[in-house]
Amino acid sequence: MVAVFFPGDDPTGDGPWDLRAYVIFNIVLILMAAVGAAVVVATVRPWGRCLPRWVLLTPLWFGSALLVVRGVPGMVENLLMATGIRRGGFVGAEDISTAELWAGLGINTYFFVGAMLLVVTTASYVRRSRGRRQSERPSDFSSADLRRTTS
Repeated sequence: MVAVFFPGDDPTGDGPWDLRAYVIFNIVLILMAAVGAAVVVATVRPWGRCLPRWVLLTPLWFGSALLVVRGVPGMVENLLMATGIRRGGFVGAEDISTAELWAGLGINTYFFVGAMLLVVTTASYVRRSRGRRQSERPSDFSSADLRRTTS
């Protein structure tokens, strides 16, 4: 976390961004990860049932889409590179080192596994919350349940 605010000498590598854009970009990524973690936890905790279904489904679908768009092509690229079909991947960087290949494999595997886990979590929550919503209609509550919830 300290490296986000005090990254040292030119973390952008002479890229088109300045230091301020680098810090803002990283803060946004950290916040997205924190919100994503809270949303996933809310799908399985009792306090998450108090939230409207759409409040959890919106970031779940959005996060699933982002991770699939990032994770699946990355894994396909790694498979192409690892099998030797296309050593430079999609961009055709033929002079990629073994260390760069393994670093890319680690990063792309991280996103791919994250995409698969979040898609499964989203599908599970959709199924469970649909059933809960139908079974928890106000007419299904007895007067004893109403007394218990208001006390």
